[in-house]
Amino acid sequence: MFSRIIKNFFLKRTINKRLEKHQLQHHSHIIKSIGIVIDETYFKETSALIDQLVKIGFKEDKIEVLHFLDKKKKNLASNKQYIFNKDISWSGIIKSESVNQFVNQNFDLLINYYDIEKPALLLISKKSKANFKVGFQSIDKRVHHFMVNLPAEQYKDFVTELYKYLKILKKI
Repeated sequence: MFSRIIKNFFLKRTINKRLEKHQLQHHSHIIKSIGIVIDETYFKETSALIDQLVKIGFKEDKIEVLHFLDKKKKNLASNKQYIFNKDISWSGIIKSESVNQFVNQNFDLLINYYDIEKPALLLISKKSKANFKVGFQSIDKRVHHFMVNLPAEQYKDFVTELYKYLKILKKI
């Protein structure tokens, strides 16, 4: 318990230093591939969110999801890609090879689907090589290109707003 608090403190400090120097790059690519980072500790409707994205025209095989859990649990689905707090060191180094592959993949769109700021999720979002990053307004503004002001439980409204603004920005 105490070591987790200290680890989060040092991880937050490391992330803040990196975000101070971080500049978001702007690309005008059409969105075809999507990466989603979900905090599965609070949001369990992942398949419904993906279904909503498919309904608006994205291909399901071009959507890749990374699930975050605070602690490793028994009976996790083997077909899902997970990251846990223990997969990240105090200095912000990601130890999991599959998570490193996800972070280094050049997605056209990265959806950071979490509305509670956690150091591990911020690190993944910051390190991602995605061209366009979308998230919630309650998260650090230096991480996203575009933010939606809704609670995470309203995934249908989130997808509707996202689609509307991506159309305006000529990303789809």
